[in-house]
Amino acid sequence: MKKLEHGLESFMFNSRWLLAPFYVGLILAMVLLMVMFFKEFLHLVPLALFGEAGPHVILGILALVDLVLVANLMLIIVFAGYENFVSRIDVADHDDRPEWMGKVGFTDLKIKLIGSIVAISGIELLKLFMNVAEVSQQELAWKVGIHMALVVSGVLFALMDRIGGSNSR
Repeated sequence: MKKLEHGLESFMFNSRWLLAPFYVGLILAMVLLMVMFFKEFLHLVPLALFGEAGPHVILGILALVDLVLVANLMLIIVFAGYENFVSRIDVADHDDRPEWMGKVGFTDLKIKLIGSIVAISGIELLKLFMNVAEVSQQELAWKVGIHMALVVSGVLFALMDRIGGSNSR
């Protein structure tokens, strides 16, 4: 019976590798984001050099920042998720290893995730405010409401983690 139990536990433990293709898929999705980034950038170059260098360029730059934030978020999820759920990434002696790598737990990942989502939502709102004359009040109200819900959710996540952390000490 002990041998069967050990076999089952070993099978369950090794099942964590089923997550690896998901992380590879996220890395490939980052390549798609990079393609979108450069398409947007190339679209902005003639506008900045020869066209109206006003709000259209600023909106384009905000779109670039938005894509960068999404890519950063995906990288955090790939690194932290892989290290937390699959296996350690063995590059400890590499000069370029980020300081936070290996130190981001599931709780930290949730906070970083909601923080990034709030930042992305804030940029979307800023883009909306740049064209406020072309936006209906109903759309503006919905997007501000959704953004505020995300902000409140982020604060509540952080508060719950702080409360949970103080009770476990």
